[in-house]
Amino acid sequence: MTEARAQNRLLEVASVDVSYGAIQVVWGAALGVCSGQVATIIGPNGAGKTSTLKAIAGLIPVRGGKIVFDGSDVTREPASRRALRRLALVPEGRQLWGRMTVEENLLMGAFPRRLRQKARQNLERIYALFPTLKERRTQLAGTLSGGEQQMCAIGRGLISEPLLLMLDEPSLGLAPILVDQVFQLIRRIASEGVTILLAAQNANYALQISHYAYVMEWGRMVLEGPSEQLRSADSVRRAYLGA
Repeated sequence: MTEARAQNRLLEVASVDVSYGAIQVVWGAALGVCSGQVATIIGPNGAGKTSTLKAIAGLIPVRGGKIVFDGSDVTREPASRRALRRLALVPEGRQLWGRMTVEENLLMGAFPRRLRQKARQNLERIYALFPTLKERRTQLAGTLSGGEQQMCAIGRGLISEPLLLMLDEPSLGLAPILVDQVFQLIRRIASEGVTILLAAQNANYALQISHYAYVMEWGRMVLEGPSEQLRSADSVRRAYLGA
């Protein structure tokens, strides 16, 4: 890790352990995300990627270690407080309110008081990014296609004006053509200056759109480096890129 990269970190996760009751699922996770960049965690199903993102978001407690976000130690803060600090998680499986409209789901991301007066303005920004959602704004979210639901979930995260947007398996369960569209949208969001931490089984796409990558296996970070460098690493190509 270069000195410049260390100084530019928006998120710093150090030696974090995560357990569900007596069962430990993450051991000593360490990672960093630099402002204005895309970082990714790749690895197989069950590697601990989702648990790591949930721990960063405050949805599950950590047994040990430290999480620093935007210069503040948030290790023991509740999820609601981290959301107020503009840390947003788009969860695996979208988790929309199916009997609420698209627009109602999007506006749920604008619950902090500071955002309420700007909610409509931010909503138009989301509709400019996702024109399909504007067309479907009065439709119940549960009736959307998988790709449209993912757009809605990402839009809900973006309307909170996050300093860091975390995306957990955004392409899971989507048809190949939709996977390509979702990753192109992530690339576009990143180009507008949004800092992103992405967890994905689809290593090929994740490494193409990210600046820095971590490989996670069996609850441990086993490899890290610039994404382009990992794409050319023999071990990564054999295990994750089908080479």
